[in-house]
Amino acid sequence: MENKDWKGNTQAVMKNIGANNHCEHEYEKYAYYATEPKAVKLLFELEQFNDNIWECACGELHLSKEMQRLGKTVRSSDIVVRCDGVEELDFLSIENINEWDGDIITNPPYIYVSKFILKALSLLKQGGKLALLLPTRYLEGKERKQIFKNFPPKIVYVSSGRLKCAMNGNFDKIMGNAVSYAWFVWEKGNKNDTILRWFN
Repeated sequence: MENKDWKGNTQAVMKNIGANNHCEHEYEKYAYYATEPKAVKLLFELEQFNDNIWECACGELHLSKEMQRLGKTVRSSDIVVRCDGVEELDFLSIENINEWDGDIITNPPYIYVSKFILKALSLLKQGGKLALLLPTRYLEGKERKQIFKNFPPKIVYVSSGRLKCAMNGNFDKIMGNAVSYAWFVWEKGNKNDTILRWFN
């Protein structure tokens, strides 16, 4: 029998990503999960990044605005424009951009994590950084094992305290979060073993 990553059913998936009210209906097309700005503030205390940042799954600019506040020039794009200041762009389908002169930081749609990793690394210059906020369970999986083997993250920062992600930015509806998150940071060209650290 072929080994496949477990995907679970709708109810299990929604519970795992911290959504409290998704047991009775299917995942909304183009719904997004906003990340509390604290997550990127903590990341910047751990890692140095280029002054030019691309937030390529920006939702309603929660991370983009915090990065701007911290002094970065941020390109904010998403497949859907949900507010002013967002460039409508399907990151996975772009063909007219061959290289990005800066770093890429985002919380991508989890169903497309592998594609986001490969696309972002293809666009970065040598030494450029990719930082993705992902559930720590993304350390496992047959497909991702091959990606991590070929493109090892430079470092993975596991959050000791829980960070919040809220569907469509509705943080008021999040009473708590059962999901543990980590920042996965790649540096293009790095082939060393991945370092594991904790923060928060």
